[in-house]
Amino acid sequence: MANTFDAIFHQVQQTRQVATFEYPLMLGQQQRYFHATVSPLASKAKYFEGVLSVTRDITDAKQAEVELQIAAAAFQAHLGIMVTDARGNILKVNDTFKRITGYSDEEVIGKNPRMFSSGHHNAAFYRRLWRSVMATGNWEGEIWNQRKNGELFPEWLTISAVYDADGNLTNYVATMSDISERKAAEQEIHQLAFYDPITGFANRRLFIDRIGTALKELNRHQRCGALILIDIDNFNHVNDTLGHHAGDQLLQSVARRFGRMLRDTDTLARLGSDEFAVLIEGIDGSPRQTQQLAEHIAYKLLAALDEPISVGEESALVTASVGITIIADSQRSADDYLQQGDMALSQAKASGRRAVRFFDPSMQAKLLAKVKLESELRQALEHQQWRLHYQPQVDRRGRLIGVEALLRWQHPERGLVSPGEFIPLLESTGLINDVGEWVLEEACQQLAQWAGSPLLNRLTISVNISPLQFRENNFLQRVEQVFQRTQAPLEQLKLEVTETLFVEARDDARDKMLSLKALGVRFSLDDFGTGYSSLAYLAQLPLDQLKIDQSFVQQVLESKANAAIVESTIALAKSLNLDVIAEGVEVEAQQAWLMAHGCHAFQGYLFGRPVSVNDIEAAVLAQSYA
Repeated sequence: MANTFDAIFHQVQQTRQVATFEYPLMLGQQQRYFHATVSPLASKAKYFEGVLSVTRDITDAKQAEVELQIAAAAFQAHLGIMVTDARGNILKVNDTFKRITGYSDEEVIGKNPRMFSSGHHNAAFYRRLWRSVMATGNWEGEIWNQRKNGELFPEWLTISAVYDADGNLTNYVATMSDISERKAAEQEIHQLAFYDPITGFANRRLFIDRIGTALKELNRHQRCGALILIDIDNFNHVNDTLGHHAGDQLLQSVARRFGRMLRDTDTLARLGSDEFAVLIEGIDGSPRQTQQLAEHIAYKLLAALDEPISVGEESALVTASVGITIIADSQRSADDYLQQGDMALSQAKASGRRAVRFFDPSMQAKLLAKVKLESELRQALEHQQWRLHYQPQVDRRGRLIGVEALLRWQHPERGLVSPGEFIPLLESTGLINDVGEWVLEEACQQLAQWAGSPLLNRLTISVNISPLQFRENNFLQRVEQVFQRTQAPLEQLKLEVTETLFVEARDDARDKMLSLKALGVRFSLDDFGTGYSSLAYLAQLPLDQLKIDQSFVQQVLESKANAAIVESTIALAKSLNLDVIAEGVEVEAQQAWLMAHGCHAFQGYLFGRPVSVNDIEAAVLAQSYA
C-alpha cells in the first residue's frame, strides 16, 4: 500500500494532475476496499507543496459489481431464464429462453407466462405449484409447455420468489431446460425394454410383469383371469419360402388382427418367434365362466386368421394352435402359469392345426414325473443301473442263431423301467451317446467271452444304434475304441439301424457303414417299411439283412395288405441278396405263413422273451443235448 501511494504521490507531483486509485486494506479480520482521489496542493507562487487525498470505502459497491457480473454471466447460460415482476408480468428473458420457446423479446415482455401453457396440466396442478412457491419460496419439477409454433415440449422448470430487504415480494425468476431429447431417449429405452420391435406389442418381459399385476389383483379382489398362448402353424415355411422380411410382415399382420379382437384392458404380447400370448384380466365370475370366456376369445383369435394375409406380392393362409390356462390361484407365479400354458399349447399342436386345448393338472403331474425321471436317468450309468437282456433269434428249425441286445433300466425304486419311457429321454437329453456306447461295449464283451466256447461262438448279437449316435462326428472313433478294448469277433456283431438314419446325410451314413463293414461288422435294417422307405437307398447301402417290423408280421393272417407288404419285402430282400428276419412272431401260424413265403429267421415271444445272458447260455446248452 505504501509503495502504491508513494508512486501516486510522485505522479501527481510531476503532472500536477488529479490521480485516482483503488486499494484493499485488512481491517481486523475483514478485507475492505477503498477509493482514493489524490489532488496536488500548490502555494500562491505555484510551488508544489503536497497532495490532498480523499478516501471512501467502496467495499459494498465492489460486491454489488461482482454480483452484477455473475448475474450477467448466468443470464447468458445454457438454461432458459425468465424474470417477472411480483404480478407475474414478464420483464426479461435470455437468449436461451427465446431459442427454446421460439418467441422474441417484443412478443413476451409485459405478457403473462400463461401464454406458454400447453393445456397438458389441469388447474389443480397449477394451484399446487403456486402453493409451493408461496410456502417455500420455490418449486421445481417437470412441466409441459408450448412453443410459438404450437409444438408441445417437456421442460424442467424451477421457479423462485425474490424478496427485498423488507421481505416484500419483488420478482419471480424461472429457469428452464428443454428435456425433449432426454424424454425421447427414455421412451426409446422403455420401448426397447418392454415392447416387441416387430409388432409393437408387449414383449415377454412386460407380459410377465402384467401377469404379476393380475395375480395381485386376484389376491385382493378374487377376480379370475386367463392366459392364452397362440403358436402360428408352420411359420418357418413362410420364412424359408418367402424370406425373413416376409415373415416379419406376416407377424405384424397377425398381431394387428389379434389386437382388433381384444379389449383395451387385455394384453397382447409376442413372446418370441411365432408365439403370441394374451392376458385376460379382471373377470368377475367362477373359473368355469372364465374358461368359457377364454374359449370364446380363443376361437375369435383363430377366426381372425381365416382370411389370407398379404405378404408383399404374395398371400399366405395361416392357422394357429392355442393353449389356455385359467389364472385362479394367486399363490402360483407368472412362470408357473406360462409353463401351464406351454403344456396346453403342446397338446394343441400335437392334436393338429387350429386346435384349442386347456391346461389339465394331470399334464403338470406328467411333466414333473418326466423331470424327475430325467434327473434319475442322468445318474443311472454312474450307479450301474443299466442291464442288457437278450431276445432269442432262431432259424426255421427253431435253433438259436443269435440274440438282440435290449437295454433295460433297473431302477432302485421302480424296478425295471419300460424302454418306451426312457429311450426318448436318452435321445432328447443327448445321453444316448454314452449309454449307447455302454450297450455296444457290453455286447462286444459278451461276444469275446463266447468266442472261446464251441457252443456259443456262432451266436450273433444285434445291437440297436440310434440315428443320433450314428450322426455324431466321433461315432466311428468311439466304436473303434470299443472294438480295441474288447477284442470281440466282429463278424458275429450286427448293428441294427433304422430308415430315419438315411433321410439326412445319406452319404455320410454310407461312408461310416463302409468303414465298419471293412472291420467285419454286419448291418441289419430295423423296422423296415415303417419309415421313409425308398428302394433307391437299399441298393446303395452296405446292408446285410432286412428286419420285417412286428406291426406287419402280427397282421399277416388278418390283413391282405399287410400280408402283401411282407411278401414283397421278402422278395425284395432276396433280389438284393439280403438276409431277412421277422420280428414280433407270437403264434405258430404266423411262423408257418412266413416260412411258406420264404422267411426263415424269426424273433418274437413264440421263441422267447428278452432274458439274462445266463438264460441264453442255458438254452444253448439244452439245445445241444436235444
